[in-house]
Amino acid sequence: MIKKIGKRTLILENKPAIISYGSIVGKKEHEGPLSNEFDSYIEDSYFGEESYEKAESKLQTTAVEIALKKVGLEKEDIDNIFAGDLLNQCIGSSFGLMDFKIPFIGLYGACSTMALSTALASLFVNCGAAQKAVAVTSSHFCSAERQYRFPLNYGNQRTPTAQWTVTGSGALIIGDGENLPYINAIIFGTIEDLGIKDANNMGAAMAPDDVKIRPYPTNEGMVFFYTQIQYLRGFRALFKVFQRSK
Repeated sequence: MIKKIGKRTLILENKPAIISYGSIVGKKEHEGPLSNEFDSYIEDSYFGEESYEKAESKLQTTAVEIALKKVGLEKEDIDNIFAGDLLNQCIGSSFGLMDFKIPFIGLYGACSTMALSTALASLFVNCGAAQKAVAVTSSHFCSAERQYRFPLNYGNQRTPTAQWTVTGSGALIIGDGENLPYINAIIFGTIEDLGIKDANNMGAAMAPDDVKIRPYPTNEGMVFFYTQIQYLRGFRALFKVFQRSK
């Protein structure tokens, strides 16, 4: 059952639940303020592989395996997998998930791919098209640099506004469950052109609030980012309280 509000909002009346999750990040992310929230991390950017792209595929494989292991599920228990990454043709997802032999829906939403995959997996479970579905995405700093900017071995000088892409992968298993966090509603956004001309300042183009930040690092900008980290921590605490109340 789905109730539609306006053009973009869908209320999922069966409330598909997040029954498990898995995450793995790079060394830099592991050293950050959210370190304790991740399941695993890597020290080597190659993750034991021959290229950064293969390393990114392995990140997705690992995140899904962690999520399955937490709840004792096998790959055969999953009906569909919704996945995407930042590479051409979504090759990170395609090669990372190929051996699972799970019906695959490839997605590209850039930084919104995790939200997009979760929304579509929830829709499938809500309407009965799937009993259990996986939503997973990944990014890798080194593969993203080669994709969008300059290969690292080129030695190009980074601009003050250049973004640092996360190295990591996260996976959610969506299904039926009680006393678990659930997806109540989803909203699909529209495309907005904010008039950002700086190709190296993608953050401002993607997030309206970032437009208010000066284009180069300032104390004001650092306060903003610190505030966002505190906001995420507060949201996580609220989420846990909400989970306990169900």
